[in-house]
Amino acid sequence: MKKLAFIGRLLFALPFGVMGLNHFLMTDVFIGMMSSFIPGGAFSVLLTGALLILGCILIILNKNLRIVCFGLAGLLFIFILTIHIPGLFSLDLKVVQTHLIELLKDTSLMGSAILIAVFADSFKTDSIKE
Repeated sequence: MKKLAFIGRLLFALPFGVMGLNHFLMTDVFIGMMSSFIPGGAFSVLLTGALLILGCILIILNKNLRIVCFGLAGLLFIFILTIHIPGLFSLDLKVVQTHLIELLKDTSLMGSAILIAVFADSFKTDSIKE
């Protein structure tokens, strides 16, 4: 069960790491997605990328799981409110479809992060039965 728990954490965490790297590699794309009322421009995008990468690493290492997962859930909630919901009001159907898919993905990841945070104590290595 320990190996299975590690694989689950790995599969949950890796997409956050990839998304974080994308914030550094495709900064202009993410700046274009930002709502006009979000301050910071490129700094906000790079800070978000760094937080996603840090979250990925800490989840894989099973460190501060509760804090990290609640933090990721909060970050995903901010993405939903400031990027995906406003994107649903576009006149371009492809943009609306993309934002709907992203909204559903981030909602699912947010729910998973909350679930992991709530049960973080059971992920400690000594709590998982072989």
